[in-house]
Amino acid sequence: MSDQPTSGDRPVPGDRPVGDAAPLVALDRVRREFGGSRRTPPTTALAGVDLTVRAGRSVGIVGESGAGKSTLLRLLLGLDSPTSGTIAYRGAPLDRRDRALMRRYRREVQVVLQDPRTSLDPRMTVARIVAEPLRSLRIGGDVSARVDEVLGWVGLDPDARTKYPAQFSGGQRQRIAIARALAPSPSVLVGDEPVSALDVSVREQVMDLLRGLQRDLGLTLVLVSHDMAIVGQLCEETVVLRGGEVVEAGPTREVLTRPAAAYTRELLAAVPTLP
Repeated sequence: MSDQPTSGDRPVPGDRPVGDAAPLVALDRVRREFGGSRRTPPTTALAGVDLTVRAGRSVGIVGESGAGKSTLLRLLLGLDSPTSGTIAYRGAPLDRRDRALMRRYRREVQVVLQDPRTSLDPRMTVARIVAEPLRSLRIGGDVSARVDEVLGWVGLDPDARTKYPAQFSGGQRQRIAIARALAPSPSVLVGDEPVSALDVSVREQVMDLLRGLQRDLGLTLVLVSHDMAIVGQLCEETVVLRGGEVVEAGPTREVLTRPAAAYTRELLAAVPTLP
């Protein structure tokens, strides 16, 4: 990480109050339903969710299977639209019919998925994988130099560019996935259980990497997870989902040490050791 850009005089997110950061993505009473007919009611995946993601902050979205995390993730990535409610990006409504807006949004909001074994095409070299979003989003410039730059940020040597995913360990493959997400210079990095598939020792290294990248690049980090311990180590704010509803939200330290909701206490009780 020594070749990673430094933050200079830019404020570190954790050094300022939450309210001082501008809203980047905001969900207002978002509801998402699926199916339904004259005889059967629709299935409600999200029921009136409010969520504010502020610039430069780290937000954890936590809950068990069926809580609505995957549906919320798709909405945050611009892959789906709410049944009702609004999603705003930099203060403007997010409209999936607006191609120019969505191209910009998808450039600025990038995702790192859980398992790099399935998220990386085994037939492609690392260089092609990392350059993929640059080509799909039609981002110009020196693609080769950009690939080398982001590989350096995640701690991989330039000679990695000619190799294939199968030639790397699980932790290294996840670093490749992170490099790919960083290539188009996003403002928001969304992690969908980004360390859950890794061994414990490697998990700590990747979490350290994510912390450093968020700090030094001024990224906004959104982490979707079922693991309160991981959220506690990476996120300044925590949102707890259950049954498609937000049951608790606030600064992570308060949520972990003084949980208000019984469900949050249940999640915490399932964690062997808190950070």
